[in-house]
Amino acid sequence: MTDTIRLALVGMGKIAHDQHVPAIAGNPAFELVATVSRSPNGVEGVPHFHDIDELAKSDIAVDAVALCTPPQVRHAIAAAALENNWHVFLEKPPGATLAEVAVLEELAAKANVTLFASWHSRYALGVEPAREWLSARKVTSAAITWREDVRQWHPGQAWIWEAGGFGVFDPGINALSIATHIMPQPFFIEQATLDFPANRDAPIAADVAFRTTDGRPVTLDLDWRQEGHQSWDIVVETTDGTLKLAEGGAVLTLPDGSTPHHEEGLHGEYPGLYARFAELVQGGRSDVDIAPLRHVADAFMRGKRREVEDFVE
Repeated sequence: MTDTIRLALVGMGKIAHDQHVPAIAGNPAFELVATVSRSPNGVEGVPHFHDIDELAKSDIAVDAVALCTPPQVRHAIAAAALENNWHVFLEKPPGATLAEVAVLEELAAKANVTLFASWHSRYALGVEPAREWLSARKVTSAAITWREDVRQWHPGQAWIWEAGGFGVFDPGINALSIATHIMPQPFFIEQATLDFPANRDAPIAADVAFRTTDGRPVTLDLDWRQEGHQSWDIVVETTDGTLKLAEGGAVLTLPDGSTPHHEEGLHGEYPGLYARFAELVQGGRSDVDIAPLRHVADAFMRGKRREVEDFVE
């Protein structure tokens, strides 16, 4: 492999264009050498392919791929990339099931290449200082509220309502990726209620109750029907006061009113992800944290299904 990581971007939807392309362009460790998508929406001046097999048969030299496809189709693409000995960056969630991610991890180990299950919300400005502050405190409870308007943030994305598309857990897994990172003790689900529109196969809202290993309550309130102000907040009560993370982890407020931030977070979430991916590739390591995905799977296993009115976009 050359010093520069020759990267192909697979799945050219909104997140790829808005976040991945600028982050790749801003990191000298990477060169975008190809895009892959069933749609023609590639990047000007970059070779574009219909699928990953077409890319593999081309004369384009590739070291790594970043997968931004819906989770239901990602496993086969990732497996093909690993079989080509390409390093793989998985957009969140890393897969549609836990089992398929485990298989990818085994394939990456056998091929001696990097597999990176990325969680962009962990790179928000306030997350790392929140983790550091909580590491020395005793948590008494935590409340996570992630409420947004699906029509605003996910317009026309039919796949997200299909089985394996996660529904409201698509943004909700961002909250869980932060919570599993900052909480000083693990937590597990006790009960949940999932609201499914009568005409959809994925939930539009969820109310989940967790408990930490030392018996402290953690609640998760997800809703895609929010109008007006959007809420992406985590409030952690401790014996030393209340920690608040707002705006999806971007704004941290400690009990004394101070708002510390981590300097490394200044470059943004996706630049942080690509810096991490480059570090892993160059160090010959993988990073496959499935804790957020495991909580989502547990919610579907433990949750009561409640049918609500049809969702019509």
